[in-house]
Amino acid sequence: MVISAKLVYFCDMDIINVNKTKAILKKRSVYVSLSLAFIVMMLFFPNEGKFPYEYHKGRPWMYETLVAPIDFPILKTDAELFAEKDAAASKVVPYYIYDESVGLEQQNALAHLQVRYSIPSDLERELQDALRHIYEEGIIPDKSELSPSRTSYVIVQREKRATEVLLTDLYTVASAWQYVKNDIFINMPQYNADSLLTLYGVDKLVQPNLLFSQQNTDLLHKEAMDYISPTKGMVYSGQLIVTQGETITAEIQQLLDSYKAEYELSYGYTGNIWQLYFAHVFICIVVLLLVYVTIYFVNFNILTESNRFNFILLVVLMAFMATAVARQLEPHFMYMVPYAVFALYMMAFFRNRLVFPIYMISLLPLLVISENGIELYMLNLVAGGIALVSFSFLYRGWLQFLNSLLIFVGMFILHMAFRMMEGGVFEVANYRIISFIFCNAFLVVAAYPLVFLLEKIFMLVSVATLKDLSDTNNRLLQELARKAPGTFQHSLQVANLAERAVLAIRGNSRLVKVGAMYHDIGKINNPQCFIENQAPGVQYHKDLSPQESAKEIIRHVADGVEIAKKHNLPQIVIDFITSHHGRSQTAYFYMQYCNNGGDPANTADFTYQGTLPTAKEQVVVMMADAVEAASRTLKDYSAESISKLVEGITSQRINDSQLAMADISIKEINIVKAVFKKHLQEIYHARIAYPPKKEESGTSKRDVLVNEDTE
Repeated sequence: MVISAKLVYFCDMDIINVNKTKAILKKRSVYVSLSLAFIVMMLFFPNEGKFPYEYHKGRPWMYETLVAPIDFPILKTDAELFAEKDAAASKVVPYYIYDESVGLEQQNALAHLQVRYSIPSDLERELQDALRHIYEEGIIPDKSELSPSRTSYVIVQREKRATEVLLTDLYTVASAWQYVKNDIFINMPQYNADSLLTLYGVDKLVQPNLLFSQQNTDLLHKEAMDYISPTKGMVYSGQLIVTQGETITAEIQQLLDSYKAEYELSYGYTGNIWQLYFAHVFICIVVLLLVYVTIYFVNFNILTESNRFNFILLVVLMAFMATAVARQLEPHFMYMVPYAVFALYMMAFFRNRLVFPIYMISLLPLLVISENGIELYMLNLVAGGIALVSFSFLYRGWLQFLNSLLIFVGMFILHMAFRMMEGGVFEVANYRIISFIFCNAFLVVAAYPLVFLLEKIFMLVSVATLKDLSDTNNRLLQELARKAPGTFQHSLQVANLAERAVLAIRGNSRLVKVGAMYHDIGKINNPQCFIENQAPGVQYHKDLSPQESAKEIIRHVADGVEIAKKHNLPQIVIDFITSHHGRSQTAYFYMQYCNNGGDPANTADFTYQGTLPTAKEQVVVMMADAVEAASRTLKDYSAESISKLVEGITSQRINDSQLAMADISIKEINIVKAVFKKHLQEIYHARIAYPPKKEESGTSKRDVLVNEDTE
């Protein structure tokens, strides 16, 4: 009889799977989503062709001998540009503004001194000529008043014209005063220059008339930095670049990079533009088709759930758009894009066996769009793999940042491996990329909280939410423990039993645990109706008819849905509440009704009006609930009695067509049953009866034996 039921179930499952496959292939929403994703990818796809050659330093040139077809400038390497900018940064040219009013003021001051001290007219004329000369040449503040200059010249602005002037052609205050004294000493030896000029206070007439401008100096310095030429020399048409089979050296790579830049700037895409569009169309279709096929073979049920399928497409599109935008801004920015976070977004809602293949597909555009496609693909593949593993253990508080460290170390080592292949590990240019890789690793953790927004938008349930729901200290579970302690303990036992079983069939253990803990939440409204919560001496159903008792029992499903919605439990958890009894019967009260002369055909009053389980996780909770409750009625916990109990309950569910809509195979059901049997045998293991301690007279101290746990 059992074998016959299994065969019928197996045939039904084949029919269901075939029908489900046909329904999926006809599901229009899937094709609408794929079409929209295709349009978005085409809009973001860079409208440019690819350079017709692939090359790497240290490897042979695999193409025919390349001769320059056009004239193009030779681009400086990043190391050369860095060195020139470093040299320019160390060379600061001071900027001075000529102030004509200073000389005029000091000339007037000399006239006042002549009146005050009756300076001889010939000495006054000589002093005026000397002052006119030094102010015409220009006086800068003493060097001690400025930061030391590293140049031999300065910029002097007279009116609106700025010119370069050698420092040797300008006076400082000290050298200008020395010039005045020397002029008087040579041209007018009859006067004692030192004492006389000091007496008259002529030294105070020597003031700087070139005023230092920090703002103009900084601006000039910035312009000098920006003006560094990015090129050096030219390659002319017909000049040899590289011969076939020749090893690509640093010099040849520089020529090839220069030719590539000129090719993309001047030529872009030389073929038919419609050919380019067709290539883009084909690539986009292949990527989306791979996503569809992967989902179909790993878990085709996702294709029936629009929110989950659209979420996966969005993650793939986010990776594609990030690649395209970074490529347009600056190719090296692609090292900074935290692709690994897209894997974490999927891991929050899907099992790893689907996540990693989809993640690998989402990285494929890197191979097409990026210049260093292979390296970027490998780097982010490693980053994603590390993130998926490490986030399973390091997900609380500051420990999350250890994930960034692990991701950075993995990417850094692989990046160095690629540099070793090219023969230059510690080149200056690599440090910029390493800083981008560090930002990449940090952004993986920084961007992860976006998963909670995506959870709300797509109405999904993340791993973090399931962990919070499974915490027995949350308000709803505490209320269940307080009002219905027996049900709470039953739910914990069902959760342990179901979690262990679903792991054996590679199901979602976190979801099963939460579903099991909340499946009987409706019993909060009327806990005494259920025997596990009844206080000693209470007989709730004593004065009720079988129909009334069945109605009270069945009501806990509807009450559970109401309570779950009130506390904003996710729909996927509510599905466990509605499906844990399916459309089975309250067998005890139905048999009581029939034994009292009731019509056996009247099953409606004793039948749950829930939903049939569809996911394997719901099936496991349904069977675990029935097995755990029934195991409490056993008087003999031998392996035979436990096996008989599990087999009987499972066969009953199959015979009653409770699993008709479930996505679970006979093989998986057999695995679940084996886990149930083993688990129950471990719980209800044999007890050892210890003999009582005898008194000296030989009589027993106790009248009963004491049973103790063997553990």
